[in-house]
Amino acid sequence: MPTGTAPMHRLRLIAAFAAVLVFGAGLAGAQQKPPQPAAPQAAPVKPYKTVAVTLPKPSADPGLEDLRKQIGVAAEKKDRGALTGLVVAKGFFWERDNGNAADKTKSGVDNLSDALGLANKDGDGWDMLAGYAEEPTAAPSPDHKGAVCAPADPTFDGPAFDALLKATQTDPGEWGYPVSENIEVHSAAQANAPVTDKLALAFVRVMPEASTNAPTWLRIVTPAGKVGFVSIDSIAPIGNDQICYVKDASAWKIGGYIGGGEGQ
Repeated sequence: MPTGTAPMHRLRLIAAFAAVLVFGAGLAGAQQKPPQPAAPQAAPVKPYKTVAVTLPKPSADPGLEDLRKQIGVAAEKKDRGALTGLVVAKGFFWERDNGNAADKTKSGVDNLSDALGLANKDGDGWDMLAGYAEEPTAAPSPDHKGAVCAPADPTFDGPAFDALLKATQTDPGEWGYPVSENIEVHSAAQANAPVTDKLALAFVRVMPEASTNAPTWLRIVTPAGKVGFVSIDSIAPIGNDQICYVKDASAWKIGGYIGGGEGQ
């Protein structure tokens, strides 16, 4: 069953995306706590127009690749000392909904630690950092000159997507995109269930489920208006948290974070 491949961090985001939908809610940030289970509230199932997406490409910068390898080693060992040298000492930015949450009195690594919850023994901050280290895509930040952020978002026609939301009476949290071409859609949430369709590289509607169980499958609606099931690692959400890199002198370093906060 071709479900595509996604770096570990993106797989965690996909799982979180699915977990939120299981509770019948839209996509939430990593800092938000899931609501109590409730009956799913969703727009009627019907066909919708296809809005294509173009998947981001891996970065070709050898310096950035080298930094990611170093981050991966530091994350695996939970070595804060090694990580300190990979983060800018000053000027770290931390974008959240209420603006820049970075504390100017703290070092860059302290702010990164707060964003990811690295000091939280019960959290998965170090695992998240390891996942970012495996993420090959990165794209220039529109808000921070010289910075690139990962994972990179797909490109798509914004007005067409807005029209899709309006036509289907949905919100962005009910949509995702395939991580590769020809994702197989099954008639049931089982790998051996008949394949009823294959997904093109376009937005796909994800339906909420009233369940408290950790999902391994997503219930989707294809553009033809047919309900089916795909593995959770085959559909990515939009609006991922991102780690950002900047060039400090001649070398790349971690320079910022977008998202994160309490509950990491």
